[in-house]
Amino acid sequence: MPHPEPPVDAKRPKLHVTPVKQKDAKEFVSLWHRHHKPPPGAVFSIGAADDAGVLRAVAMVGRPVARMLDNGQTLEVTRTATDGTANANSLLYGAAWRAATALGYTRLITYTQAGESGASLRGAGWRVLAQRAPRRGWDCPSRPRTSHGVDQVARTLWEAPSRTVARPGRPTSIPRA
Repeated sequence: MPHPEPPVDAKRPKLHVTPVKQKDAKEFVSLWHRHHKPPPGAVFSIGAADDAGVLRAVAMVGRPVARMLDNGQTLEVTRTATDGTANANSLLYGAAWRAATALGYTRLITYTQAGESGASLRGAGWRVLAQRAPRRGWDCPSRPRTSHGVDQVARTLWEAPSRTVARPGRPTSIPRA
């Protein structure tokens, strides 16, 4: 599936949410993600496409990577990737939360690495839950593992907005389209 360069005109393309097959989402992540390979699987994948139907970004949502958070009611946005189109990630973070709640999930989380601003998450109304110190890696004598290049990196844990938590300047119940 060929992917054109990001739009360069001053007018931002109008984006809409579209379903994406997991295979296509993994291919998009392989082409566009800055520092991760695609995750091994997902509960669902969605994309942001422009008016011409060109896929500009994807989000892959799966079970939480941290086993202590995998309670059957929580999902994690395990990967997003964009070709650089403005506002595509914010659109997908909001759509991922709406889709997760429509499927009956009550919580959606994700992580950003140190050095990533989180602007897309803030734009979608997400909030910071915790700062995670860099971990030294998953390799240990009883279970040897290969580094994937993201050890020693601090992370921020984010959570999608609750529909019932009041926040300054926002309605008590966030309406969903």
